[in-house]
Amino acid sequence: MYKTAYGIIETLAPVHVGATAGEESGNLNLIFRDQFTQTGIIPGSSIRGRLRSEIRRTLGETEANKWYGQEAELGKPDSTTESVVKFEYASLLWLPVFCPGQPIVWVTCPRLLKRYQRIAGEFVTLKDKTKLKDIKPSFIDNLKYKGSQTLKALDINGKPKLFFNFGFLTVDKTQDLSAWFPLGEELPAVVVADDEIAMIHDMALYRQSRVALDKEEKKAKKGAFFNTEALPEGTILVFPVAIKDNQETWQPFGASTGADIYLGGLESIGFGHCYLTLKEV
Repeated sequence: MYKTAYGIIETLAPVHVGATAGEESGNLNLIFRDQFTQTGIIPGSSIRGRLRSEIRRTLGETEANKWYGQEAELGKPDSTTESVVKFEYASLLWLPVFCPGQPIVWVTCPRLLKRYQRIAGEFVTLKDKTKLKDIKPSFIDNLKYKGSQTLKALDINGKPKLFFNFGFLTVDKTQDLSAWFPLGEELPAVVVADDEIAMIHDMALYRQSRVALDKEEKKAKKGAFFNTEALPEGTILVFPVAIKDNQETWQPFGASTGADIYLGGLESIGFGHCYLTLKEV
């Protein structure tokens, strides 16, 4: 009934998708997070809403309703319709982290790699001609503390090590991780344990203090000083797409397979700029 595809989001600026007011969250605007890894996510509704607004702007409300479903109307029961295209949330695949001497290392964990395998495993072919979906879970678990071939770790006492703010991380060895980089370039990267990714994630987040000043004095308005956190520039996320069998082809970007879009809030102060690439559509 459905054709499967997937999308890759690369953040070109910090991306904040979550709370937009400070008082309810203790003056900290938090991002949405996965409940198990505690890493940032972008809900499918945010992706759908952005693509819907773009097609409505270019092709009109009727075309938007056809692909993404008709919105509910107040006082009219059963006014909604099923969408042709369905989105799940976008999860982290690679998170850039500052690392002295690198200066950036992209980090992931086995659980996030397994979700990518579930989403893209049918479409990604390894160098030995096998499919990504055929890799056993135990092999992915054993990628823990392995680095990419482009990683140049500091060698201390015969062991490659990376230095993060919380201390040293020993890299067992480097190997070919190119199959896990959906945009083609194998970046300096390392795989850490599932129970460590949350700590590294919190260290890597972009944070900014925001304040609204009183018109008469140079002081913050009451309740108008708060902090915002966001996924950093260079983050790579992945999300699955289900497309209901249809006579027409879904082409949200026309003839192109990717485009610059804005996701989340705070666009006016430079947040949200991303490049979205659709695969196998």
